[in-house]
Amino acid sequence: MTAAPPVDDVEPVLPRYGDNSLADLLPSVAARVGVAGCHDSFGLPAADRWVVLLIDGLGDRLLAENADEAPYLASLRTGAPPLTVGVPSTTVTSITSLGTGLAPGRHGIVGYTSRIPGTMRLLNALTWDGSVDPVSWQPHPSMFARIAAAGVEASVASRGSFQGSGLTQVSQRGATYIASDTPRDRVYDVSDVTEAAAREGRRSVTYTYESQLDHVGHEEGCGSAAWREVLRAVDRDTLALRNALPAGTALVITGDHGMVDVPDDDRLDADDDPVLREGVVLLGGEARFRQLWTSAGATEDVAACWRERCGDRAWVLTREEAECAGWFGDVADSVRPRIGEVLVASRGTFAVLASRAFPVETRMRGFHGSLTPAEMFVPLLVDVVPA
Repeated sequence: MTAAPPVDDVEPVLPRYGDNSLADLLPSVAARVGVAGCHDSFGLPAADRWVVLLIDGLGDRLLAENADEAPYLASLRTGAPPLTVGVPSTTVTSITSLGTGLAPGRHGIVGYTSRIPGTMRLLNALTWDGSVDPVSWQPHPSMFARIAAAGVEASVASRGSFQGSGLTQVSQRGATYIASDTPRDRVYDVSDVTEAAAREGRRSVTYTYESQLDHVGHEEGCGSAAWREVLRAVDRDTLALRNALPAGTALVITGDHGMVDVPDDDRLDADDDPVLREGVVLLGGEARFRQLWTSAGATEDVAACWRERCGDRAWVLTREEAECAGWFGDVADSVRPRIGEVLVASRGTFAVLASRAFPVETRMRGFHGSLTPAEMFVPLLVDVVPA
C-alpha cells in the first residue's frame, strides 16, 4: 500500500532556468554592478556593493512555515514568487548553478553522485576524486571570474576546509577566497571586505555560505525542535551580518534546496530488492533522486520495473524523457553520460535508499533532491542597508 502524495505534488516543479531560477541570481547581481552581457531578471535595487548569503537547506516553504522562528528572514518575504533551484535539488548542483549562472546540463554537476563517463565509478561532488580535474569537468568561467574581469571585487568567505576543493574550483574559481570558519568570523570578514571596497570607492560582490541548518535537518529532520533552534540562530547571525555591513550595501539571502522528512515506513531499500537491480550496472544520485545506469538495451525494462515498484510514490523517467521535459536545461554532449539513464524522483515523503552502497542514508531523517515544491522552491530575500 503506497502513501498518497500531497495534492500539490501531482506534477514535478520544473526549473525556471533563464527566468526565475537560482542560476539567474549572480548574473542579476553582476548586471547591477555593471558587468557587460549580464541581465537583471529580478529588478534588484541599485547598489555598488553586494553580499550574497546562501543558507544551505533554507526552502521557501520551510521559512514560511517557521516564520516565528526567523523574524528577520521572514520580514524580508515580499510575496514575490520564490526561486526554483535546478535538478536535482541538491547542494552541489545548486552551488554550481549559483556560481556559474548556468543550468546543470551545461555546468555538469548533475548530482551528489554521478557517473564518471567511461568508467564504473561515481564522482561524489562533495568529496571529489583526485583523478578528475575540476576545470576539465566544468570548463566554463564562473560568475566570480566574470565579475572580477569587469574590475569588480569578487570574494568568497567560507570555511577554510572548502578552499581549493573540487566543488569550490568548479563553482567559485576566480574569486578571492577568505577562510571563515564560524558565523562570527564570516560577519567580520564579509563586513571588512565590503567596508574596504566602500572606502576605496570600488564595487564589490561577496558570497558567503551557512551549512548548519542542512546538517541538523539531515540528522534530526526539518520538523524537529533541533532544526527550529538552528533556524533561530541562523536568523540572529544573518541579522548581525546585515547590521555590520556599510551603508548602501545590498544583502541577498537565498537557499539551495528545501527538505522533506522521510518516515521509516516510506523508505524502499534498493539493496534489499534484487528485482530492482536487474539490468542496473550502477546506482547513484541520492535517496530522493536516484540515478540508474543500465546495461545495453535494458533502459526501458529498468524504467518499467521501477515504475511498477514505486507506483505513485515517484516520477520515473528515462534520461531522454527528463531532458525533453527540461529538468536539466540544455544538456551538453559531454554532460549527458553523467546523468542516469533512468531517474527516480520521489514524491510525497518517499525515498529510495541503498543501504550497502550508501549506508549513511539509513541514519538520515531529512532528505532532498527531487522536484516537489518543498524541495524546489527557495526564497529570494533582499535588504539594503540604509544610507
